[in-house]
Amino acid sequence: MKDKNFRVGLGVAGGIAAYKAIEVLRLLQKQNCDVSVAMTKHAAEFVSPLTFRALTEKYVLTDDYAPGNPDPIAHINFSQTIDLLLIVPATANVIAKFANGIADDFLTSTYLAATAPVLIAPAMNTTMWEHAATQRNIERLKQDGVFFAAPVDGELACKTVGTGKLEDAENIVGQALNILRSEGKNPDSAFRTPHLQDLIGEIILLTVGGTREAIDPVRFISNHSSGKMGFALAAAAAKRGAKVTVIAGVTTVEPPENVRIIRAISAGEMHAAVMKELSNASIFIGAAAVADYRPKSIAESKIKKNDEIFNLELEKTPDILSDVSKNRHDGLLVVGFAAETNDVENYARSKMERKNLDLVVAN
Repeated sequence: MKDKNFRVGLGVAGGIAAYKAIEVLRLLQKQNCDVSVAMTKHAAEFVSPLTFRALTEKYVLTDDYAPGNPDPIAHINFSQTIDLLLIVPATANVIAKFANGIADDFLTSTYLAATAPVLIAPAMNTTMWEHAATQRNIERLKQDGVFFAAPVDGELACKTVGTGKLEDAENIVGQALNILRSEGKNPDSAFRTPHLQDLIGEIILLTVGGTREAIDPVRFISNHSSGKMGFALAAAAAKRGAKVTVIAGVTTVEPPENVRIIRAISAGEMHAAVMKELSNASIFIGAAAVADYRPKSIAESKIKKNDEIFNLELEKTPDILSDVSKNRHDGLLVVGFAAETNDVENYARSKMERKNLDLVVAN
């Protein structure tokens, strides 16, 4: 569905990701959005304002008093005739200025004058993104009702790998359209919905899928888990700003992007991986369908079908949820799942109490 009459002010800050604002502009135009562009002077060093002028057929604003600017109070008129102010990319510097009310150039003045919703898509070095000052500024903007399209993990311009890469243009535009559709088209309204990037700063460790417990080199004990629900949880958490690590067992669906994947096939491997990663997590979610028992010994060669009855001796596997609770550090939230076939609520409540969980999801 294409939208009509949405007016978007696209603010472009200085950074290597500035060129990606062109793709965002084109995608917005494909949805019939009327886009006007404002740039910082540093952004104009990365991408020429002429590029945006050619694509929008409008004057590109960099300064109220720049030669050729037809409007000497453009930051007022620009900011109050749009339905959404979208900043792509937003540097740590611009975010800091927004958060502290500094209006020392056209873009920061436009932000202060804006009465429309604001969506910010940051892009910066991982260390700058994770710095306490940046996170404080983001939290302050969140409290003001500003929306965020959080950066993702990937290779950065500084040749390092980590969080700070600009979110994909399609996702930024998708979030922008959702905001526009939910907020309506009243640029005079100062109402701002609390944004959905409420997991920024959280580190989530999540187990997903089933496990396989070998009987011999060709046979194993397993279950029907696909990993679909766990991967959906991981994707949702990442989109809401969390840094997500998934310990994935046997799965039949593709893992989501923007999450770290560690493969662990057996219950023992999954237990070891979880305990290794646990100290870094603020939230643990045990969504995997882990085998309760495994063969006490694994045959070195394929077991032949000689007897009418085959006896298989089993032993308990490590209890991941119980061990996570026993070894939890201060502040760790532990969430478990209880898949039951009857008396679901009572069994789930019993599991939560027995394993000292903060929350259990019964299904």
